[in-house]
Amino acid sequence: MSAPETATPHPTALTLHQASRVLEIAFADGRSFRLPYEFLRVYSPSAEVRGHGPGQETLQVGKREVAITTVEPVGHYAIQPTFSDGHASGIYSWDYLYDLGDRQDELWQRYLDRLAEAGASRDAKK
Repeated sequence: MSAPETATPHPTALTLHQASRVLEIAFADGRSFRLPYEFLRVYSPSAEVRGHGPGQETLQVGKREVAITTVEPVGHYAIQPTFSDGHASGIYSWDYLYDLGDRQDELWQRYLDRLAEAGASRDAKK
């Protein structure tokens, strides 16, 4: 049985660029995205970040310098990165990564707006 036409394409390449702290992911439909580690961290799909329902999200602050230290495959459908701040419970499905890439500008602006409303910073406290 073949997958429906609306299925998210599978990645064809996934590269961690440590110097620029960007995960580059290319998909079989020809699209590719450059997702900053900070963006991936603040939009982690984990319950720790997302909560268990609408309105339970935890605003992530001080993540500008976060890095990804390792990435483990999860079956044939996802990856599980470990971040330099110890966060390792988010499982990023191909669908979720594709959606993050597709909506990156909108989601990033939403994050910056939420930080501003909270009077919070992307920079870690020294």
